[in-house]
Order: sequence, then structure tokens, then C-alpha cells
Amino acid sequence: MTDIILLDGGMGQELVHRAGDRPTPLWSTQIMIDHPGLVAQVHADYAAAGATVCTTNTYAILRDRLLDTGMEDQFEALYAAALREAKDMPFKAGAIGPLKASYRPDLLPPHAEAVAVYSEVAQILAPQVDLIICETVASVAHARALMEALLPMGKPIWLAFTVDDHDGTKLRSGEPVGEVFAVSDSAGAVLANCSSPEAIDAAIAILATGDKPFGAYANGFTKISEGFLGDKPTVDALTARQDLGPDQYAKFAMGWIAKGATIVGGCCEVGPAHIAKLADEITAAGHRITVP
Repeated sequence: MTDIILLDGGMGQELVHRAGDRPTPLWSTQIMIDHPGLVAQVHADYAAAGATVCTTNTYAILRDRLLDTGMEDQFEALYAAALREAKDMPFKAGAIGPLKASYRPDLLPPHAEAVAVYSEVAQILAPQVDLIICETVASVAHARALMEALLPMGKPIWLAFTVDDHDGTKLRSGEPVGEVFAVSDSAGAVLANCSSPEAIDAAIAILATGDKPFGAYANGFTKISEGFLGDKPTVDALTARQDLGPDQYAKFAMGWIAKGATIVGGCCEVGPAHIAKLADEITAAGHRITVP
């Protein structure tokens, strides 16, 4: 049977639930300051559930996201904290999120500016991780900037694209999912992430037509609300689904594996219990869970 790489689940929402604090626009970044050690606990719980990849808590550590937060001067310290929280994990994927905001391809800076910002991040991450995972990539231009910035680092690159929740054949930008192949020649894998599992079903069918390893990790939100698409949103604007427990989520992910996916995991609102159930289902189906 096929070897499957099992990613971990969501970090930001898991931290909010555990900390009990009111979310801030900095999501999981703020929690590393207020609750040191909590990120490491989440990493450990995902590993215990069966995940073979630890995704660093660096998704939102970007200079533009720190503007007007009082933490502008803590950019390097936040990276050091996130990497310290992951130091005991055997295989680390350095996460890089979108500039400005998630799900907003219209806010992507001009190409040269985006490349410069991502290059700075890559220089910090690359020496301390095993691969770099670009998450919630919402447009072809977004992917192109990432690839130009990251290729000189010499690390494997995974591109994870977020798709339209109402039409999983399109990116959040409206571009067809199939257009990602034009910018992913040098990527080690192409994924769909942070979208509804139903939309990802459609995206997976397209990713399966490419020549690279592919996979997916969905979120568990009811929808991406208008309130979350505003300036400096918090996760208070989003609502978790009540119909996507571990059993239901595993059914979706096993469907992706049946279509050829070899990398699966979870995004926001998908926690350790979901990953543990998915690990059980993967092994019960005769697959071997492995590292990249």
C-alpha cells in the first residue's frame, strides 16, 4: 500500500481553545508571549497522535502583521520563540503565511516587495527546518513570489493553496486550480489547505492530474465570514462546524488518499483527536505512515 505523510493539525485555534484568552489579531503569535511552552505542548500532542511533520508556529510572524501591534521590534524574538517551541520535534516544516492577511489575494504587495519580505523570512527559517511549507497561498502571483524567494535557500518547498469554499476548482483569487502547475515546477509537493473539506474534494481531483506528490488539509470553519476579511481581524469572526468531528474528518481525508493523495493533515479547528483518528484509519487501510 501507499506510504502516507501525516501532517499535524491546526495550531492557532488549538492555542486559543487551550489558553482561554480572547483572540487578538496576532493569533498564535501573541500566545507565545503570554503562555510560553503551550505551543510545545500542542506540537507534542500532535506527535503523540501520529503526525510525522511538525509545522512551526511561524505562519503569522511577518513584519506587516506586527505593524501597529506594539510588537514591531520583536520580529526576530518571535521567530526564536517559535523555533524553540519546536526544538524537540524530529521533523519540522517551517510555515510561511500570506502577507497582510489570509484569504485576501487582493492585498498581495508588488512582486519585488513580496519577494524581499519572504526572502528575509526564509533566511531565518531555512537553517532550522527540514522543509518550508507555504500555507494558504491564494493566487498564482502569491506562489510565484514565494518560489522566487525560497529557491535560493536550497530547502524542499511545499505549496499549499487555499481554494474557494463554494467552488474548489478555483483559488481564492478566482484563478483555476490547474494554473498552480505553472508555478510549482520546483516545488516538492502541491497541496490544498485552509478551505472546507467539500471544496478540497474538487481541488484534489485537479491536483491529481499533475506529476507531483499532492495532498490536503482542510479547516473546520462554517465559512470565512465577511467580518474576518476586514482589517486586522480576529478569529472571533469565525465559527467552528459542529458536523466535522474526528470520524467525519477522517472520511474526507481517506477519500483524498483514495484519489492518490500522499500528504494529509488538518488546518484550523482540526485538532489532535482528529489526527489520531486519521492515523488509525490510514493504518487500518494498510498504508504506512512515514516522514517526508
